[in-house]
Amino acid sequence: MKVAPLYHALRATDWATPILVHTGQHYDRNMSDAILQDLRVPAPDFHLGIGSGSHAEQTGNVMIGYEKLCLSERPDWIVVVGDVNSTAACAMVGAKLWIPVVHLEAGLRSGDRKMPEEINRLVTDSISDVLWTPSPDADENLIAAGVSADKIDLIGNIMIDSFEMLRDRIEASDARDRFGLTQGEYALVTLHRPSNVDARETLQPIVNELVSIAKKLPVVFVAHPRTINSLKKFGLKDTLESAPGVTLLEPLSYVQFMNVVTGARLVITDSGGLQEETTYLNIPCLTMRENTERPITISQGTNKLVRADNLADNLSRVLSNDWPSGVRPDKWDGKTAQRAVAALKKRALPG
Repeated sequence: MKVAPLYHALRATDWATPILVHTGQHYDRNMSDAILQDLRVPAPDFHLGIGSGSHAEQTGNVMIGYEKLCLSERPDWIVVVGDVNSTAACAMVGAKLWIPVVHLEAGLRSGDRKMPEEINRLVTDSISDVLWTPSPDADENLIAAGVSADKIDLIGNIMIDSFEMLRDRIEASDARDRFGLTQGEYALVTLHRPSNVDARETLQPIVNELVSIAKKLPVVFVAHPRTINSLKKFGLKDTLESAPGVTLLEPLSYVQFMNVVTGARLVITDSGGLQEETTYLNIPCLTMRENTERPITISQGTNKLVRADNLADNLSRVLSNDWPSGVRPDKWDGKTAQRAVAALKKRALPG
């Protein structure tokens, strides 16, 4: 979702040739191929086919595959995106081969080093040559870590570009109708982080609360493959599927998913991207985490950190309209990719 707007903007130039590399870390079709199709991105130029595995296996295999590719193709610049294992792995390859690395969505911090994504952010930011940040707090984090200000470009939030690029198709999608959903009359749930879904003692209370919530407001749970596996493993999938008012779905394409998002009364999630999108759309967001690397969604947006034991109370606040109405942060305007291309041209073609 974050690559597509930049890819299209670079393709439109007369000085850059973007080459798309798919590591294969996200291997569910609806989470990779179908999303690329939605975003009108062609088949990747190279596909490393890494697939699943432990953090070490994924990171190591991406490094091995990506290093071979960089040695044979030798790009002028590498752009890595977000905070997944592939991000850190490709950044390390670039740094060791002396190929300039740009980190798109740099500077985000949760302060929680138990999160694999936080380690990936720290590693990537520390070795990247250029840091493209989405918000002023990200700039502040980098400056505090000793990053030189001349390496930082505040370009805005590229996730919003993806949404605006496909807004017409999202609004025209029949996803809500297909699932029998009424605008503004359901809660959307997405959960995938290990801290929520990998252990029964954390997942069971969440499932119990969702079943209870569904008695007041229909619940649509779009489940990540990791979450589906945990629900099956702990015998909770049948609990959700048999609960009145709960609809359990496997991953959707981007257009279908965002059609469901835009119609939700509220969103319950542990996703970083959804914290941003709900802020942009002014939809109440209940984030099932102890911290967030996107604090601007709380200070300016519609987001609040919650736990299973206070989920019901926060739901009641939303339903009684006792929830903050957010504002869109600066540069969250659908023009981030244009700013990124301008920033890269200034650095790649000085003078």
